[in-house]
Amino acid sequence: MLILLTNDDGIWAKGLKVLEQSLSSFGTCCVVAPDREKSAASHSVTLHRPLRVEEVAPNRFAVDGTPTDCVILGVHKLAGKKPDLLVSGINDGGNMGDDVSYSGTVSAAIEGTILGVPSIAVSLARGEHRNFETAGEVIKKIVPLVAENGLPKDALLNVNVPDVESFEELKGVRWTRLGKLSYVDTLAEMKDPRGKTYYWVGGTPVREDENGADTDLVAVEEGYVSITPIRLDLTHNRALRELRERWKVSL
Repeated sequence: MLILLTNDDGIWAKGLKVLEQSLSSFGTCCVVAPDREKSAASHSVTLHRPLRVEEVAPNRFAVDGTPTDCVILGVHKLAGKKPDLLVSGINDGGNMGDDVSYSGTVSAAIEGTILGVPSIAVSLARGEHRNFETAGEVIKKIVPLVAENGLPKDALLNVNVPDVESFEELKGVRWTRLGKLSYVDTLAEMKDPRGKTYYWVGGTPVREDENGADTDLVAVEEGYVSITPIRLDLTHNRALRELRERWKVSL
């Protein structure tokens, strides 16, 4: 297999190194990742300046762009041929619920799917251990299944792993849907030493009560690996049917 690896934490991130070590036994790994952290880059593409690429080691390329840029370069140029599989991660922190909309890790897998490459995003939920090796062991269980069976058309897998001390502490795997996550204090207004106002975007995540055991948020909280299939088609089909019937838009 030819496996394209990327992330949004940067070419030197520990999670990416562990991912490469975990998957090297399955075939050739080509690493194409941002030259610095690009968390929350979402699905942005660099259009208004050239992209620079540095081969920092054999088959390891650092790009001064976004995770999506890395996938485009990897698939069309740097990997040498179309990869058999794309894996994005291992992200330092979970990508669950509404956060997938902002995630560069997930967006890299979305771009891979758009380009016709079976794609997986994998993230390690934040905890005291930061045990990327456990997430590496998890993804080693999933890759052979994807290689053998493929993925449904226009779908990718979003995998989130609890941060436990050892692989044996994982309680199992749940197939999940995206949960609901909101934030409080998302914008802080501050003054710099010269008295000018600046803003810091962030906030504290708050899991909403509507989440059930079948959501990614609850699964990871309870010690289970969460696997959520995500599709490219964002159409809200139920709303589409209702609006066609109830709304009469005339021009």
